[in-house]
Amino acid sequence: MKKVLSLLLVLLLILGVLGAVRAYADEPEKPVVYFTDDISPEGLVKIYEALNWKPVGPVAVKLSTGEPPASNYLRPELIVDLMKKVDGTIVECNTAYSGGRAATAEHYQVAEDHGFTSIADFQILDEYGSVEIPVTGGTRIQGDLVGAHFKDYGSYLVLSHFKGHAMAGYGGAIKNASIGLASAMGKVRIHSGGTSDTHWHDELQLEFLEAMAEATKGVCDYLGDQVVFINVMNRISIDCDCDGNPEEPDIHDIGILASTDPVALDQACLDLVSKAEGNEKLMWRIDDRQGLHTLEHAEEIGLGSRSYTLVDINK
Repeated sequence: MKKVLSLLLVLLLILGVLGAVRAYADEPEKPVVYFTDDISPEGLVKIYEALNWKPVGPVAVKLSTGEPPASNYLRPELIVDLMKKVDGTIVECNTAYSGGRAATAEHYQVAEDHGFTSIADFQILDEYGSVEIPVTGGTRIQGDLVGAHFKDYGSYLVLSHFKGHAMAGYGGAIKNASIGLASAMGKVRIHSGGTSDTHWHDELQLEFLEAMAEATKGVCDYLGDQVVFINVMNRISIDCDCDGNPEEPDIHDIGILASTDPVALDQACLDLVSKAEGNEKLMWRIDDRQGLHTLEHAEEIGLGSRSYTLVDINK
């Protein structure tokens, strides 16, 4: 009888081990988010190289040119080496609100004034209107209106300044790939949660957040592996680069992060901010605007994963 019980125990242990191995094998591999605390031209190039990305065709680098007169846009002297590395064209779209970047001619002037045209070619993607790309799996929008020149490029590097945002709570990779790549009309569609292309609905907060995630999914589905994302965490104000007079940062510079997964990347940035000294204002803004819902919906529709593996490239 004892031998039978012993054999049963051994069999149960073997089955338990096999079950654990099977469960581990079935668990999807977490996306990698690379990190460096070296916020410099050299650090930016190194983290880009860590992605081991092979762009195809003309490369577009999507960034914010920054609303004048005093926004915290990424400075040309920080990104110039990266621009040379990828041999890319800096691209932007016009805003859907009044200001220095609402009209094409004025926006080109801002790009020149802020030093971008001196380090690379520059193009306003929606200077000749919009083109629609499909969005699948969402509930708010079935198409994303991007700039008409969007399809002129084979690969996209979405280079974002991570910071707060008055409406989204925070701005990172997902905001830059959605609102940032959307034409002026596309921006209205996203902000209205897909209810209008002509009227901005500020009251539809959750719909807006979900439309941002869905627009980014449209971009990523269209580009496949020809899109990567870098977030620079410096001068982290509660205000976006679309604010020409932002509040001064309360948080010290943190670093640069990069990934092929925009959800994992933004989540990693939020996790770092949540532990940073002086984060009270930004964390309040993210919570007040329900900013995490963007990532919740993004993961739900299959854009990416909120779970990730953080790799410090300096270690």
